[in-house]
Formats: sequence, structure tokens, C-alpha cells
Amino acid sequence: QVQLVESGGGLVQPGRSLTLSCAASGIPFTYNHGGWYRQAPGKQRELVARIAGGSGDVTYHDSVKGRFTISRDNSKNAIYLQMNSLESEDTAVYYCNAQGRLSGRDYWGQGTQVTVSS
Repeated sequence: QVQLVESGGGLVQPGRSLTLSCAASGIPFTYNHGGWYRQAPGKQRELVARIAGGSGDVTYHDSVKGRFTISRDNSKNAIYLQMNSLESEDTAVYYCNAQGRLSGRDYWGQGTQVTVSS
């Protein structure tokens, strides 16, 4: 059974930093794709950052390029999202995603709230 557990969300002032963590069980991030999505109120869920299984190639939403960094720790079977220079527009529920590289099946965490406000 696949389980994704996120942590690290919270309330932060604009310009500050926050790191999200996602620990996985039942699916190794080493060989499968990992990603972070977010959904703001009244908006569709969007891809924030993705790290490819195997190669580790990363992609980012244009709005977070240069500010956010996705990384992977194979020994802990976890992915992280380092978020710097946070803006109010980054406020959303952030979801961890794992996608089977062969099956294409998606798995989701429960979500963690990030609120950027002064």
C-alpha cells in the first residue's frame, strides 16, 4: 500500500522560506516520479515542481523558477520542496505526488497548508 506523508507547512511572512517534506512508503522515489502540486481556493490544482524517477531531471512551474527547489533523498525515500522568497500568491494547499514511471498511476498525500501573509 502506497502512503505519502507531507510535513512542513505553516504560516510564513512574505520573503521568508519554508521547506516541505514528503516521506513515501510502498513506492520508491528512486525509480518513480515525484512532484509537488498546489491548489489555491477557487483554482485548479497545478504542478509546482517535479523530479523524474531515475534521471532526477527537474521541472518547475514558471512562477516558482529561481525560488523553489525540489530534491530527493533516496536513502529516506523522501522528496523535499525548498521554498524561498515566498509570495502571497504561493498560498495554497501543497500536495505530494508520486507517479509510477511504468504504470503512470498517481498517488497523493493528504496535503499541507502553506499561508504566506504578513
